[in-house]
Amino acid sequence: MRFIEAIIFVFLLLQTAALCNSFPLSTKARWIVDDATGKRVKLACVNWASHLKPMFAEGLEKQPLSYIISQITATKFNCVRFTWPTFMITRAEYGNLTVSQSLDKLGLKDAKAGVAKNNPQLLDMNVVEVHKTVVNELGKNKLMVVVDNHISEPNWCCNGGDGNGFFGDENFSPDEWLKGLVAVATMYKGNPAVVAMSIRNELRGDRQNEPDWYKYMQEGATTINKINPDLLVVISGLNYDTTLGFLKSKPFATTIANKVLFEAHWYTVGTSDEQWEAQTNLVCANMLQGAEDSYMFLIRGNNSFPLFLSEWGIDETGAREADNRYMSCFLAAIVDNDIEWALWGIHGSYMLREGTVNMYEPNGILDFDWVRPKNLSFVKRLQLARQVNQDSDPSHPTSHVIFYPQNGQCVQVGETGNIFLSECTSTSSRWEQNEEDGPINLAGSSQCLVVGEDGGAAHVSNDCSSEWKVASRPRLQLAAQNGLGSYLCLEKNAADATIVTKKCLCLGYDLADTPTCDENPQVQWFKLSPVTCKLQWFTTKLLD
Repeated sequence: MRFIEAIIFVFLLLQTAALCNSFPLSTKARWIVDDATGKRVKLACVNWASHLKPMFAEGLEKQPLSYIISQITATKFNCVRFTWPTFMITRAEYGNLTVSQSLDKLGLKDAKAGVAKNNPQLLDMNVVEVHKTVVNELGKNKLMVVVDNHISEPNWCCNGGDGNGFFGDENFSPDEWLKGLVAVATMYKGNPAVVAMSIRNELRGDRQNEPDWYKYMQEGATTINKINPDLLVVISGLNYDTTLGFLKSKPFATTIANKVLFEAHWYTVGTSDEQWEAQTNLVCANMLQGAEDSYMFLIRGNNSFPLFLSEWGIDETGAREADNRYMSCFLAAIVDNDIEWALWGIHGSYMLREGTVNMYEPNGILDFDWVRPKNLSFVKRLQLARQVNQDSDPSHPTSHVIFYPQNGQCVQVGETGNIFLSECTSTSSRWEQNEEDGPINLAGSSQCLVVGEDGGAAHVSNDCSSEWKVASRPRLQLAAQNGLGSYLCLEKNAADATIVTKKCLCLGYDLADTPTCDENPQVQWFKLSPVTCKLQWFTTKLLD
């Protein structure tokens, strides 16, 4: 306990005042709100790993701390899910190590030289002090922080037999885990940058079971709230954070309901490139239904909770077709539901991961040297997903944008009634469909969306005879009959941003999905997504 008391004391001495905006936060049904104003706050986060064997934030050997944070803000994330391992907090032989000692112990000479060059002020700090320093610097830059208990023994996460998977495993003592939660909740008490605490990442393995899940998750949540009542408490599920369906039959009993949200992880693991290419609509529909059954149901109904998709991501180089197609399916879902999320991750590399020194991370925003985003198109594609699109006041009127998940843009009406793709901003065209399979009206006008000829441009006019069906199993193609009685779907023109209408891909004449399809229907994926807030657009200032 002396070690834990010591790090708390040091933290109180280092606490800064110039941090985030007005917090704490609470929950209101499925939304997160600012306690001071009652207005909705959306978590649009990026993960930053600090739980691997070195036990301090990845990338500090490549770039100055201030530069990495500048890239997080430049890419318009508003929060960081910042990880920590239990042993770093509960065991002095881990937490007392300085950065220099940790890297020497691992034989990482080049990483040590990199920290000495880029962050010399951190080299002689112990790893707990560095964690707090990073959190404070994030706060000074108006970034919210979710501190995440990622693993017990510092290492890459995860596999089912690593001894860190579930309560009672070799490296997962419930008592030690609770001591760690107590220490971190106390350590960040009064720090307005830290808005939430995720109490365990990716529970897994042969030992996992629902009774112990309820017992320890409820105990962990209550313990954190008793010590630091300002924090949101993030509750993870089973099976690598993919399963919360058991809450349908037995709700999570808690006295701190306005501080609880649940988290899930949503990757395309287990689905091959070939499956996505042959059955894009079917695979997407199955993925959406699986998510609905496992965790998305939590945002529905009268007893709803916020859902935080705390890990998702793709190979941002574009090398894996399964990731590319998953991305459009996933993005349509999180925009349509306006979900809280955290991308994995900011990392361009890892000092030491699974035995590999200086390992490249294709799923990270930054390049190998942590200098610039590896894929600016990917960053820009998140524009609407980052924004608050729906607020917490049900009395506010709802309209829709027509969202194109392939590039993250919205359908806009031009001066001549032409329609095209443009950035999703406060001036983006709003749409209404007052009856299923009916006309799509341009909000605030008497005009409607009109189907063109096969290959011709779609447009708006006073002709409201086009009746639009939401087609395909994932409900992502908008189809209407032309004058010949054939269904045509909206499609982005290959040569420019114009929207045309063409034969519906991967659908039969009756709009039923074909069993397999050689074409990619995602060029025709458009989503009527509800909006109750004024959209914003932020210029992303990045290195080219």
